[in-house]
Amino acid sequence: MTIPNLLIRDETQADAAAISDVTIAAFETLEISSHTEQFIVTALRRAGALSLSLVAELDGRVVGHIAFSPVTMSDGTSGWYGLGPVSVLPELQRAGIGKALIRAGLARLKEMGARGCCLVGHPDYYRKFGFENADGLALEGVPPEVFFALSFDGHIPQGTVTFHEGFAAAGE
Repeated sequence: MTIPNLLIRDETQADAAAISDVTIAAFETLEISSHTEQFIVTALRRAGALSLSLVAELDGRVVGHIAFSPVTMSDGTSGWYGLGPVSVLPELQRAGIGKALIRAGLARLKEMGARGCCLVGHPDYYRKFGFENADGLALEGVPPEVFFALSFDGHIPQGTVTFHEGFAAAGE
């Protein structure tokens, strides 16, 4: 489904409050969420670790957001990023906005010279973008069936992934 007038663009400083609002709303009723996603985005932004931050704008209003930040691979492989969180206002979920954000974000990562991307997410959703459970690559404390990687250069790092410390944010 294509949404007419949907604009995917880089976040600006003026978008920070709207991104926080969208993120809170998107995860509010999600049982598996610890409801700290808005704090994670803020912590990544403050640390200068939002390597790529895109918003989905519809009729001048921010309705979605996606964040990418650098990750560290225990085998020393560089150029990998973590995807998350990705947020869409509840009333617009399942309309293709999240997919548009993910596709645009992955394309931009490739343009930036990234070697790959990983995430924690729903198995049925992220496989459609090419993400796979990667043998030999893990995120400590996360079940392997919900940890995914997508290599842009054919090489899957081996060992463990460490996301930016901003992912531990639990408040402002």
